[in-house]
Amino acid sequence: MDALIISHEHQDHVRCAGIYQRKFGFPIYMTKKTQQATWCKLGQLSDVRHFMSGDTLTFGSVCVHTICTAHDAADGVAFVVECEGRRLGIFTDLGHPFDGLANALSSVDAAYLESNYDAGMLETGSYPLHLKERIRGGAGHLGNHEAAALVKKCAKKRPQWIAVAHLSEENNHPELAIDAQREVVGNDYPIYHASRHRVGDVLEV
Repeated sequence: MDALIISHEHQDHVRCAGIYQRKFGFPIYMTKKTQQATWCKLGQLSDVRHFMSGDTLTFGSVCVHTICTAHDAADGVAFVVECEGRRLGIFTDLGHPFDGLANALSSVDAAYLESNYDAGMLETGSYPLHLKERIRGGAGHLGNHEAAALVKKCAKKRPQWIAVAHLSEENNHPELAIDAQREVVGNDYPIYHASRHRVGDVLEV
């Protein structure tokens, strides 16, 4: 491992970054705005390297392209990891299907794609109204059917496989997220689930 790249400052994405760095000593990459928003969560870090959203980071033969998102963070980014001509998208915490997102998804060979909530479960669930509105709003998360519609837009340029990712534990089930994709791509297209509880299968790009 060469580095840890922080997508945005929300607690579920940064809270162990300082522990990782103190244990393993590798640098942490984030934008300046993200670092400013993490001081109270991470404390002092020994080696922080800044980039701007839209920049490409290089680690040997691997390039990490950063993409500005519409998520409600200080300066959130998604990633396309490229090596030897193959491209993997890591598209979570997106806000909404912003301009250019479908093109980015069409450009990768495989992708982890946010499918955060089922609309029915969110509506009838226990979250307070303000949190429900935040999640399904334009700066929150992609729901199952929004993610499926995004894959549908790719048509013949869709990735080799999709792994539905960043599923809410309370407002979604893997089966619902996968079924939403199946309605668009059929039963023969490879759809995986990136679990929050266990290491997933080894997937090839």
